[in-house]
Amino acid sequence: MNLKDLTIEKANELLTNGKISSVELTSHYLKEIDSKNKELNAFLSVHAEKALVSAKEADTKIKNDQASYLTGIPLAVKDNILVKDEICTAGSKILENYKASYNATVIERLNRENVVVLGKTNLDEFAIGSSTENSAFGVTKNPHDVSRVAGGTSGGSAAALAADMCLGALGTDTGGSIRQPSGFCGVVGLKPTYGSVSRFGAIASGSSLDQIGPMAKTVKDVALIYETISGHDPLDSTTVPNNSKLLDRVEEINIADLKIGIPKEYFEAKGLNSEVKETVMKAVKWFESQGATIKEISLPNTEYSLAAYYIIQPAECSANLARYDGIRYGMRAEAKDLIDTYFKTKGQFLGAETQRRIMIGTYTLSSGYYDAYYSQAQKVRTLIKKDFMEVFEDVDVIFTPTSPTTAFKIGEKTADPLEMYAADIFTVTANLAGVCGLSLNCGKINNLPVGLQILGPWFAESLLFKVGEFYEQLR
Repeated sequence: MNLKDLTIEKANELLTNGKISSVELTSHYLKEIDSKNKELNAFLSVHAEKALVSAKEADTKIKNDQASYLTGIPLAVKDNILVKDEICTAGSKILENYKASYNATVIERLNRENVVVLGKTNLDEFAIGSSTENSAFGVTKNPHDVSRVAGGTSGGSAAALAADMCLGALGTDTGGSIRQPSGFCGVVGLKPTYGSVSRFGAIASGSSLDQIGPMAKTVKDVALIYETISGHDPLDSTTVPNNSKLLDRVEEINIADLKIGIPKEYFEAKGLNSEVKETVMKAVKWFESQGATIKEISLPNTEYSLAAYYIIQPAECSANLARYDGIRYGMRAEAKDLIDTYFKTKGQFLGAETQRRIMIGTYTLSSGYYDAYYSQAQKVRTLIKKDFMEVFEDVDVIFTPTSPTTAFKIGEKTADPLEMYAADIFTVTANLAGVCGLSLNCGKINNLPVGLQILGPWFAESLLFKVGEFYEQLR
C-alpha cells in the first residue's frame, strides 16, 4: 500500500468499498511505527493490541453499514490528552507512571465514530516549548531532515503524520503548537476558535490559551476530524454551541470573492527569512491571479504580542502546574517533610524550561508585580483582539507565514530561550485573540516545508477550510 498518498478521504473510500479492512490498514501503520519511530521518536507509547481490537469493531460497523467517515481510521493523539487506562505523561518525568482514569471529551467523540487510536505522541513538557526538545523523553526529529526539529509542542503528532505513521492526529495549541510543527513538517493543522472544542481531559498549560485541534495531510481531512470533535460540552464551561452565522456566506463564496489581508507587521518582522517571505508571497500572488482581492492591513499591537504572551502563559502555567506537588498524583521525591517534598519533587522531575515558566509566572502574579506585568499584559491582549475585530470588518481572512524560518537544527536555539520564543512570533496572536488559524504547506526551501498561515474570524473554521481547499485543489 502506498501510504504516502493515502488520506482519510481515500482510506474511507477503500474501507467502504471493501478493498481493505481497518485491521489491515491499522496493521500497516503499526508496522510503519515499528520501523520508523526509533529514529524519529514521534510516539511515546503505541497501543497495538487495543488498536487492532478497535479496528475489528470498526470493520463490523463498516460491514453493517453503520460507519461514519472516520470509522476505522488510524489516528495518533498528543500525550497530554487523556485516553482512559493509558499512560499520559504530558512529556514530563513527573507523570511518567500516571494512568488516565477517564477519556477526554474529544476521545469520547472519536470513540463514538470507532476511530482507531494508534498511540500517544511526543511533546514539549506540559506543552511548553517550540521544538519538542523540552520533552523528558527525548527530542522528536523532523522526517524531512532528522538533524532538524519537528517543531513544538505538537512535534510528535506532526512528525508521525509527515512520516506516514498515521492518517491524522490530535494536538494542542497554546501559542502555535499545532500550526508551527505542521508548518515545519509540511502537514495541515488547525487551531480552532477558543471555545469551539472541549478542553476537558487535556492537561492544562495556559487555560485561556489552550485549544485541542486536528492535524492531517489535507484540509478536508482536518475538517472531517474537526467536525467530529467540536461542539458544546457541559464538562467544559468555556465551550459554546457552534456558531453558524458564516455558513451561508461560506456556501456562496468563490475564490474571486475573497478579500485577503496581508499584515505589514508580519511581513516586515525582524527575523523573517527572506526565502520564507518569498514562498508565502507566491501563494498570495496565486490567490490574486485567481481573482481574490489582496489588501495590505495593519495589526499595530502585534509588536507587543510576544511580550504579552510570555507573561500571560507563564502566569497561567504556574497556577496549573502547582498541582504537581508529589502528594496527589505523579512522581514523588524522597524528602524529610512536606515542604521538602514540594521542593525536591518539582526540582527533580520538572525540566528546566518548565521550571523557568513557573518562576516567571509566579513572579508576575506576586504582590507588587501583578499590576505592573500581568495586568498590563491583559490590557495588551484586549488591544490585540480589538485589532482583529477591526480588520475582519474589511477582509475575510488574513495570510501570514506560519513561522519566520523553516525547521531549525536540533540544539540551535536551546541555549537562548528568547530566540526560541521568537519562533512563535506569527502564531501567538491567534491564541491571545481567540481566533482560528490554519497552517498548510505552500512550498519548500532546500527540501524543508514552508507553512502558510490563514487566520479567520471567531468560529469561521468553515471559511478557513474552503480557502485552504481552494489552494490545495486548484494550484
